Amino acid sequence: MSTQVGPVDVDALRARLDRATAAASIAGVDALLIAPGSDLRYLLGAGGTSFERLTCLVVPVGGAPVLVVPKLEHPGYAAVPTDELGVEVVTWVDGEDPYALVKKALKGNRTAVSDMMPALHTVRLRDVVGGEQVLAGPVLRELRMRKDAAEVAALREAGAAIDRVHARMAEWLRPGRTEAEVGADIAAAIVAEGHVLAEFVIVGSGPNGASPHHDLSDRVIEAGDVVVVDIGGPVAEGYHSDSTRDYVLGEPRDADVWETYAVLQAAQRAAVDAVRPGVTCAAVDAAARDIIADAGFGEYFVHRTGHGIGLDVHEDPYIVGGNDLPIEPGMAFSVEPGIYLPGRWGARIEDIVIATADGVESVNNRPHELVVLPT
Repeated sequence: MSTQVGPVDVDALRARLDRATAAASIAGVDALLIAPGSDLRYLLGAGGTSFERLTCLVVPVGGAPVLVVPKLEHPGYAAVPTDELGVEVVTWVDGEDPYALVKKALKGNRTAVSDMMPALHTVRLRDVVGGEQVLAGPVLRELRMRKDAAEVAALREAGAAIDRVHARMAEWLRPGRTEAEVGADIAAAIVAEGHVLAEFVIVGSGPNGASPHHDLSDRVIEAGDVVVVDIGGPVAEGYHSDSTRDYVLGEPRDADVWETYAVLQAAQRAAVDAVRPGVTCAAVDAAARDIIADAGFGEYFVHRTGHGIGLDVHEDPYIVGGNDLPIEPGMAFSVEPGIYLPGRWGARIEDIVIATADGVESVNNRPHELVVLPT
């Protein structure tokens, strides 16, 4: 059993369950069916893991929540304050039908199912419960997009922890080492500096930096390489860091690095400055994209400007063209434009920011300059 249980605020969880019930009612569904994962952690403080045995939190409209959980996995939820939250726990053993237990907890059969519930369980629930099933994501994302004070504090903690890792990059990043060797040191430091684990480590050196989601490789880092380092992970509360900075080993090999990087800095700064309540996600994307395009690099900026972050590394809101969602206080997301020159080098600058009542707060505070490391 791999149930994640972090610090729990009973009043906050109770308020979330109440808001989820109200949101389900407004959406016209009879219940939310929540599988293990970030939605469950948001509502109960424990994430858990989906297996072939069903675990499901039933949040009915007009009734008390019910946690249906295999008896052998129930100890993993011992830290969840179910009594204080008014959540009934129903356990089951092999040979019993857990889907029938879910049906028994319902007061209607139009249900909203977790976006990440395994098909193994979704299909069986459809067979047993009947009625209409829709996705729970559109219901819960309206709650999760707006972070409360405790969530903001956890994101600040995560941001400061990953900043400490970037501050140590000169300890590991030098010519003659492979990306994989550097990545292993970074991963250990992510944990040492306050994360539960290293969720991802990207070290893209030289031409590998032109691949936005490059991971790690056995490429030996060379003098003159521009290196993209994109790293992050969750802290104890479950909230994630995600920050990208760029480094160069001595003098850049390519003559256009400094001029091009200055364009990227201006684009990232403009996008952060554009964040305030009422501005759309698309407008923030455009603030970065227009500068990059006007400088002649539009075709080399190949992804959205940002993504929401919280209990998931990627969640709503998405900072992308066509998304006319207005930004509201409490929304947390990355601002990470990039320029990628295939076969040569690439760069990306990424901060996590939180919209405030009158502007924006960045939880990452490392310099945005291209950092020159000794060779």
